[in-house]
Amino acid sequence: MIPRIYIPCDSGAIALGADKVARAIEAELKERGVEAKIVRNGSRGAYFLEPMVEVATETGRVAYGPVKPSDVKSLFDSGFLKGGHHKRWLGAPDKIPFFAKQTRLTFARCGINDPLSLDAYKSLGGLRGLQNAVAMAPADVVSQVTESGLRGRGGAGFPTGIKWKTVLDTAGAQKYIVCNADEGDSATFADRMIMEGDPFVLIEGMAIAGIATGATKGFVYIRSEYPHAVATMNKAVAIARKAGVLGVNVLGSPNAFDMEIRVGAGAYVCGEETSLLNSLEGKRGVVRAKPPLPAIQGLFGRPTVINNVISLASVPIIMDKGAAYYKDFGMGRSRGTIPIQIAGNVKNGGLFETAFGLTLGEIVDDIGGGTASGRPVKAVQVGGPLGAYFPRALFDTPFDYEEFAKRDGLIGHAGITVFDDTADMLKQARFAMEFCAIESCGKCTPCRIGSTRGVEVLDKVAAGIEAEKNLALVTDLCNTMKFGSLCALGGFTPYPVMSSITHFPEDFKPAPARVAAE
Repeated sequence: MIPRIYIPCDSGAIALGADKVARAIEAELKERGVEAKIVRNGSRGAYFLEPMVEVATETGRVAYGPVKPSDVKSLFDSGFLKGGHHKRWLGAPDKIPFFAKQTRLTFARCGINDPLSLDAYKSLGGLRGLQNAVAMAPADVVSQVTESGLRGRGGAGFPTGIKWKTVLDTAGAQKYIVCNADEGDSATFADRMIMEGDPFVLIEGMAIAGIATGATKGFVYIRSEYPHAVATMNKAVAIARKAGVLGVNVLGSPNAFDMEIRVGAGAYVCGEETSLLNSLEGKRGVVRAKPPLPAIQGLFGRPTVINNVISLASVPIIMDKGAAYYKDFGMGRSRGTIPIQIAGNVKNGGLFETAFGLTLGEIVDDIGGGTASGRPVKAVQVGGPLGAYFPRALFDTPFDYEEFAKRDGLIGHAGITVFDDTADMLKQARFAMEFCAIESCGKCTPCRIGSTRGVEVLDKVAAGIEAEKNLALVTDLCNTMKFGSLCALGGFTPYPVMSSITHFPEDFKPAPARVAAE
């Protein structure tokens, strides 16, 4: 048996040296005259162990990591190709605690095999959901997704089935499926991991959505900062089309569905669905007023389903295993699993897929391992740059849409950024206002002007100028932005600002008082 060596081609792993490791292993194989097959797989998501190299042995796969090019020679000397022990030895990947504690449904295949091998995808259960869907009536597919309790994983948490039913029930000569892959939140990389590590699951999910709603055309809108994802998705679409997964007869059925990849130009606001639609149409990326909803008048004025990558990538498992199977995971109205992305000042950064319900403290302390600096955790921001900052006093909050909302927080795209006790929350609040001012599309006054004034007022607070009066003004500004903005960019900016003021008041004291307190 020719040994198989798995080295991630995921851009996160590449940034940590995966390509250099691959070249070093190739050179070592050549020098030793050893034959082996190198497979460039996706990442399993434990970035604190990347580059993580795996070898298929007679007793199963054995992982090593984080591997450096300088480790390669000693790896071979240690019997690396047969799973021999070495200082980088991690054992069986699924026994590594970070993976063993997970419930992988959406990411079940990510990091296992060659992302562009359709045969490997099918061997691991791929296309079974689509095969079931083409044999069902569109309304029954929609019903299955509705029953599963799947909600939008892009941030809003809107029930996916309701959105699909609206498009199914709306008459239109042409309908569209649009995948929002403009993943721009801090600490988020789940969309990228799927597109680079398991692209066929997204293609399958979009095809199912098309069959369910009567849409025959799909678009994936990917942020320009993801060149590896763009390249992988383009190749995967071409492979799927050639294999009959896409085209005029999906899997040989009467259903037609095809798709293409479009690249954004780097505007954060294009993560908002109507701004994204404008960009897709070749217009300036500005927010549209609603109604009409995109499900009724979306892309080019036609009925359009807009879902996030993870929402669509979760559909194949639902159509394969059934709604009841998926709904069995989770808590309350938050059903299924959620890929939690742990980043910032944290020891074990990476993607952790689990059922809804873990507490924030369990995620940060037990899974994340606390701060990388070794200092106490001061704050955790959940939901990207527009998410609230939670102090340790709120670490008992279960990871659930409604539970976070009760405490003035957002799950968003499930990105978690950890800060230690050196973080200045006044500076973080100012950053939120500045971020909004820079990224605003400029269409509505509360967002465009409110964020600019917010930066100015917080600068006065930092300078000790009428701090109490100016904090009251910030609160008033936040209230106006929250209820007066056209979209979530201006509407959610108050979350990080007000949570900083509420939970970390000592950071907003005038400079002399802050120095004395320290």
